[in-house]
Amino acid sequence: MTPVVRVLLFGRLRDVAGWRERIYRPAPESLSALRAMIATEDAALAAALESPGVRAAVDQVLAQGDAVLRSGAEVAFMPPMSGG
Repeated sequence: MTPVVRVLLFGRLRDVAGWRERIYRPAPESLSALRAMIATEDAALAAALESPGVRAAVDQVLAQGDAVLRSGAEVAFMPPMSGG
C-alpha cells in the first residue's frame, strides 16, 4: 500500500491555496520534504507557509523542520492567531 499524508490548511493559507484538505501520495518522509513538495506545486502557497508565525502540527502536535511523517499522518498548517 502506498503511504499517504493528509494535509489541512486553515485561515488565509486555505484562501491562498484554494483548498482546505488534500491527500499526498506517496507521502513525503518529513515535514520539510512536504513543504518542498508543496513549493513545486504552488509558489504562492509555499511563500505563505514561510511567513512568520505559520505553525505546523503533525497528528495534532506542533512540529517543525525534519519531523518524520509516518503513513497516515495528518499535517495541519496554521497561520498566526490574533487575539482580542
